[in-house]
Amino acid sequence: MGELLQQLNSEIASVVEEAGRSLVQVRSVRRGHGSGILCHPEGLIITNAHVIGNAAVEVTLADGRELSAKVLAEDSDLDLAALYVEANDLPAAKFGESRNLRPGHLVLALGHPWGVSGATTAGVIIGLGSGGQSDSRSKKEWLEVNLPLRPGNSGGPLIDVYGHVVGINTMVTGPNIGIAVPIHVVKAFLHQKLGAKEPVLV
Repeated sequence: MGELLQQLNSEIASVVEEAGRSLVQVRSVRRGHGSGILCHPEGLIITNAHVIGNAAVEVTLADGRELSAKVLAEDSDLDLAALYVEANDLPAAKFGESRNLRPGHLVLALGHPWGVSGATTAGVIIGLGSGGQSDSRSKKEWLEVNLPLRPGNSGGPLIDVYGHVVGINTMVTGPNIGIAVPIHVVKAFLHQKLGAKEPVLV
């Protein structure tokens, strides 16, 4: 049992390390710090709309480079925003399939909570679909997860055990209950706003 757990720990750490190369920190003059994820080698980034606000945005890549970002599209209803930075050959994330998720599946959230760079928390999927009790969320699609999300996690990736992004973390509804936008919703957002089809997402 000990060897099995050791192997599991090693594999999860490797998955987090690989996914973390695509994690970025997003800074807005008015909204403070949040997170984002590189979804194309040529500088396309996904984050939350509430992270950027209506102000200048800067991004810090995992390698330490600080770049100005242009807002390409945003949707406050979905709480999604697409950013662009002038850089190439970036380590874009790999995307999974959120429709295959079930309650009990292990997931990990990457981000920069409370200023802790590249932090990771783990939990499980506990709800799918249009979860939530608020009328404003009743017709939206969400992933509900049993893991702690904190300020700075917003806009960061929710990944599965393979390191594939299955959601974008967006809000907290309880002490250890978080909400993420499913990646199939993110893909639809990119297609609608940018004309981006499947090949854009690695």
